[in-house]
Amino acid sequence: MIKIDQKTDEDGVIMMSVHSEELKLHHEHAENVKSVSDREITILAIESSCDETAAAVVRNGREVLSNIISSQIALHTVYGGVVPEIASRKHIEKINYCVTAALSEAGKTLKDMDAIAVTYGPGLVGALLVGVSEAKALSFATGIPLIGVHHIEGHISANFIENRDLEPPFVCLVVSGGHSHLVVVKDYGEYEIIGQTRDDAAGEAFDKVARAIGLGYPGGPKIDLAARDGNPQAIQFPHARIDDAQYDFSFSGLKSAVLNYINQSRMQGQEINKNDLAASFQKAVVDVLVEHSMRAVKEYGYDKLAIAGGVASNSALRAAMQHACAEQGVKFYRPSPVLCTDNAAMIGTAGYYEYLKGVRSGLDLNAVPNLPLGDRERRFHVM
Repeated sequence: MIKIDQKTDEDGVIMMSVHSEELKLHHEHAENVKSVSDREITILAIESSCDETAAAVVRNGREVLSNIISSQIALHTVYGGVVPEIASRKHIEKINYCVTAALSEAGKTLKDMDAIAVTYGPGLVGALLVGVSEAKALSFATGIPLIGVHHIEGHISANFIENRDLEPPFVCLVVSGGHSHLVVVKDYGEYEIIGQTRDDAAGEAFDKVARAIGLGYPGGPKIDLAARDGNPQAIQFPHARIDDAQYDFSFSGLKSAVLNYINQSRMQGQEINKNDLAASFQKAVVDVLVEHSMRAVKEYGYDKLAIAGGVASNSALRAAMQHACAEQGVKFYRPSPVLCTDNAAMIGTAGYYEYLKGVRSGLDLNAVPNLPLGDRERRFHVM
């Protein structure tokens, strides 16, 4: 059972501290995790790629000692989406607090850290720069090794935190506001992207449709909630398939179909049932995500499927994937909803496996807003 201690500061920023017995491995379980030596490896992790300022302390990759998240949802809701400049300024205000709080909750100091892991891409360049600058400053001042982590690699790694039996290889569907990737996880830190969106990401489509039907921001949770009281069969929306790339996604046509439906209904003076519309749209997205994922698992011969990213917390997607996997005898893995959102614990987990491989970053590490998955830019291996 995950427990979230939550409080709101004077600016309306939500500060979350995440606790869970599932997030902590006993020492005997930790011994089963790959290690470079008999000693424990403890990593301070920092995440600031979008509108969450986060810091965490992770031991041996799967034992989360602290996970602090400062959310900016309240700040951006009035604008209907994330404003990059506002996000960057708020990161600057909160980053030191989050790092200090993470170390304090873990009962550690910087001297106890073996490495500092930080998201350096992809994401909003101004937001990324805050976290990267913080991590580089701490590394420079203390001499603690620095590890740049790919944001999507972090999301995939969130599955390792609560699922002690999960080991590569497996297929992972990564769906968020900025990404829709179908990935074969060959090993820790080794990925093959077999499918991705040609246009809108799934989460982006959720946000745009939610705005169009007056549900507001953030769109994903609001559509998920509205859909529970709607009929997913009420409206038949298109399911895009790409002939020359069977694992790729396209959601712009679906988004346009929803907008056309809304406009035509209004022109004809017909009342729009928001719940039915939300449920029907959500079903069209979920059907495609499940279909592509299950095809990949079957054709690549794996018996494990994981999901990750903000949209992975969608209740309809989780239920549909669970059902499809059960029918085909595939093991299904998904992080708890709080670990689907941007957080630093997942960056610490990804950083740990990079640490074991000898991956280190120099102090010239920079934010890379369009960083491809698997990129090793500005990093080197210690022999």
